[in-house]
Amino acid sequence: MKSLFASSHSQTGASAPGVRLSATIRALAGGLGLCALLGAPALAPSLRAAARPNLILILSDDHRYDFMSFMKQAPPFLETPNLDRLAAAGAHLVNAFVATSLCSPSRASILTGQYMHHHRVTDNQRPEPADIRFFPEYLQQAGYETAFIGKWHMGHENDAPRKGFDYWAALRGQGSYFNPTLNVNGARKTFQGYSADVLTDQALAWLKRPHAKPFFLYLSYKAVHYPFRPAPRHLGRYRNATVPYPETMANTEENYLTQSRWIRERRYSIHGIDHMETGRYDHDPVPDFEEFYRHYCETVHTLDESIGRVVRALEDAGLMQNTVLIYTSDNGFALGEHGFYDKRDAFEASIRVPLLVCAPGRVAPGSRLAAMVQNIDLAPTLLDAAGARPPKDAPPMDGRSFWPLLLGRKVPWRDHILYEYYWEWNFPATPTQFAIRTDRYKYIFYHGVWDRNGFYDLQTDPYERHNLIDVPAFRELIGELRGKLFDELEQSGGLQMPLRRPAGERLDARKLRR
Repeated sequence: MKSLFASSHSQTGASAPGVRLSATIRALAGGLGLCALLGAPALAPSLRAAARPNLILILSDDHRYDFMSFMKQAPPFLETPNLDRLAAAGAHLVNAFVATSLCSPSRASILTGQYMHHHRVTDNQRPEPADIRFFPEYLQQAGYETAFIGKWHMGHENDAPRKGFDYWAALRGQGSYFNPTLNVNGARKTFQGYSADVLTDQALAWLKRPHAKPFFLYLSYKAVHYPFRPAPRHLGRYRNATVPYPETMANTEENYLTQSRWIRERRYSIHGIDHMETGRYDHDPVPDFEEFYRHYCETVHTLDESIGRVVRALEDAGLMQNTVLIYTSDNGFALGEHGFYDKRDAFEASIRVPLLVCAPGRVAPGSRLAAMVQNIDLAPTLLDAAGARPPKDAPPMDGRSFWPLLLGRKVPWRDHILYEYYWEWNFPATPTQFAIRTDRYKYIFYHGVWDRNGFYDLQTDPYERHNLIDVPAFRELIGELRGKLFDELEQSGGLQMPLRRPAGERLDARKLRR
């Protein structure tokens, strides 16, 4: 069967603008089986059990959970054919969250399986602690060959090779969308072209090498981080698309009547939509919301194209049938919700991420898992898939493996998640916050500000417009959630917040209300 994945540098992989995951692909996913869908021979059960799988983790930056074209909430014009096909060919974990919605802390949680208060990477300015442990170290000990390619973004500008990786090719800090410089095993080299194309080329070159061992590839893209820059071949692709404005974006009494005061005030910060389009003399770096939104979608589309190239290369090399591939993002991103364009806060657009798992012969195609999982679960899950375990001297992980869920097993699972974010000197508009989220309710505790906390019914108010913190009918439930939040934080040492000396640039300009 011909591969369903787009060929390299194709415009869309054959679909026209706005096309959702087709009924044909859904039927293939349900009726033919995963390996047939991917054009790969099915493994016999004995071989599936015996062969240790290759592992690939593809990470993007600031990709929202709902900006994949098979999602009903996605903009109707957005095209992500390769992510759509991954979802059809494997599992979509529809309730995936981060433990901290900020680049460096989230990446540390992915690599350690720990909350921020345990791994101690609390902002984007400082290097990770010297004694931190990354799960690729344990894969090496288990006989895996490991590689990191792309955006590391822990330690600010420090791109030096890190422990746990046999091969290293990292961007420095945020990196650049064009002509990026990579630190390749200790030597810097500049490559011509668009960042996602260059990183994909590097990954494909590494995959083509002979591998005597099973391998783990961690491919980390810069996209879709601000400023949003698609590949030139896709710039303007959505220039005529109608941009949908979020319901909570308007500066109205209805949107802010019950909200915490800092939420409205953040509209006027560097991460607020009233910091843009305010006047010719304001010199704001984001002058137009609709252009901003369209460029985000064009950058997502370019990212999707690169992911398709990786999967196509795995197919062509005959590797896909014994590979576990996971795609996710380091955090979400608000595009106008509550007047924000950023992450950091505990609202849904910020803390939810896409999470797709494709593992032919292991994970049933078309799976849709509703369990609440977090980025702290990725490390134990990948180790579990490899049949590896942390050594006895390894620090304990806060996350747990969702590999049994992917295999269709019924196992006890969490009924809530915890979230934490510490105020940053560099971006002072967002306060320290701790949150607990169940399948229906969310309680948010704000620290260090004279303000009301947050409580939302996600079933009746999915946009989190109405803060119910002062509604007497919910007083008992709010008390229970607050107690559980602080009990669990206290038990795990999460109530000791660090004080960091100022470092880096401070972006604290506040626009005046018009």
